[in-house]
Amino acid sequence: METLSYETIIDAPLQKVWDILWSPKSYTEWTQYFGPQSFMKSDWKVGGKTYFLNQEGDGMVSTIDSLDEPNQVVFKHLGMIKDGVEDTHSKEVMEWSGCSEKYFLTNLEGKTKLHTEVQVEKEWQDHMDTGFKKGLELVKNMAENHL
Repeated sequence: METLSYETIIDAPLQKVWDILWSPKSYTEWTQYFGPQSFMKSDWKVGGKTYFLNQEGDGMVSTIDSLDEPNQVVFKHLGMIKDGVEDTHSKEVMEWSGCSEKYFLTNLEGKTKLHTEVQVEKEWQDHMDTGFKKGLELVKNMAENHL
């Protein structure tokens, strides 16, 4: 398992960056580099259910491990959902179940440092690099250009 990290400084306040990360419309925009029309469904409760899904409704089943809005959120990935069926126990899923995806936002005198970390299998590194580098650049542009 690899831990990848990405960081950018955004000339916008914390809450604005948080809102761009997690509001449905902007989430779909910045995550387009992971997959077109990606979306997230969450109850925003620690220990609750969060789904990271593609346009067909397939994707990852996760939970929130830690939440301190607008400063940080840590997701723990538990399994997959395919054709409406959750898989949290297959051998394939158990190899990576429990890996995390973390977002830390730090106030730097009115600017925001956005730091992300994700644990992935090595074969997903290029996909994550592309998704996060391009995606976080889009988050930065949306926040700084008031979109």
